[in-house]
Amino acid sequence: MKLEALVKPSVLTQPVYEPGKPIEDVARELGLDPATIIKLASNENPWGPSPKAVAAAKVALEHGELYPDGGCFKLRQKLAAVHGLGADQYIVGNGSNEIIELLGHVFLGAEDEVVFGGPAFVVYKLVTLLFGAKVVEVPLKDWRHDLDAMTRAITPRTKLVFVASPNNPTGTANGAAELAAWARALPEHVVAIFDEAYAEYLAPETAMDLRPLIAVGRKVIGLRTFSKIYGLASLRVGYGYAGAELVALLNRVRQPFNVNAIAQAAAVAALDDREFAEKCARENRAGLTQIETGLKALGLEWVPSVANFMLVKVGDGARVFGALQARGVIVRPVKVYGLPEWVRVTVGTPAQNERLLAELATATRR
Repeated sequence: MKLEALVKPSVLTQPVYEPGKPIEDVARELGLDPATIIKLASNENPWGPSPKAVAAAKVALEHGELYPDGGCFKLRQKLAAVHGLGADQYIVGNGSNEIIELLGHVFLGAEDEVVFGGPAFVVYKLVTLLFGAKVVEVPLKDWRHDLDAMTRAITPRTKLVFVASPNNPTGTANGAAELAAWARALPEHVVAIFDEAYAEYLAPETAMDLRPLIAVGRKVIGLRTFSKIYGLASLRVGYGYAGAELVALLNRVRQPFNVNAIAQAAAVAALDDREFAEKCARENRAGLTQIETGLKALGLEWVPSVANFMLVKVGDGARVFGALQARGVIVRPVKVYGLPEWVRVTVGTPAQNERLLAELATATRR
């Protein structure tokens, strides 16, 4: 008997997430010097990790023989102090991706439906399919979530609705007021998940504040990550914040020791490094302007972004991706999102952005 015969049928059809290629893989495959390659594919922070986080991580590593705090007590206390709410209203995950999966464990079964935008972060679809639920993908309107259409897509079987603002892969954001009004009007049987992985790149006055909705008992949860503006992607630490009842349910299905001690220590310290985060946000805004100016000179179309990445229309996305990669510039093809003519590029340092634009000029030349 073949092993496949013993496997749940849904596993054999489950799509597999394909991350951006690491520098080392590209160097090995193409015979390039790793030092000459720049990676602008995975929306990583080109300014590296928070220095305060690095220092705290080194200290924590000296006690690597000990299990981490399974409840992430210090980090939840710090989050409560920085952002408000009670410490029992935060759940920490192995990246915010894990919390998306925990939501599936708690809420999804074969009779349920999940509504999200299209294109939006592919993990929403992967988790929905993993738990045998039905995908309900609502096309974006003018590159933003069509909130009215998403409301119309909700049925009595809908359990979860995902909204990412800023959205990946488009880099666009819906307005805070319209998001809040939409969330207040959702049916009682729906849990709204606001993916805020890139929220720290928004101007403070444009970011949505979920706390008033949580305070009045709305079924909402916000998801954030330390992978982006804090530069801790390799440590895999993110968090969700919601009502205490919802957080308690997620903790029921969370694995013990799901976040390592080094990541916890780094995240606590990163929250104190406001100067670093503000610098990264400021440099990112300048980088967006630099790339937009360059794309305009090249005659290329782009989607105006408020995140740390941008969609660029290049004609044949797969061809341009390959041409750039051969020249040591890794970007992200987005055919998987139904955008075969586009690539997604991460905002880099000024020098990296300049090189990206120069290589794009060559790669898109007819």
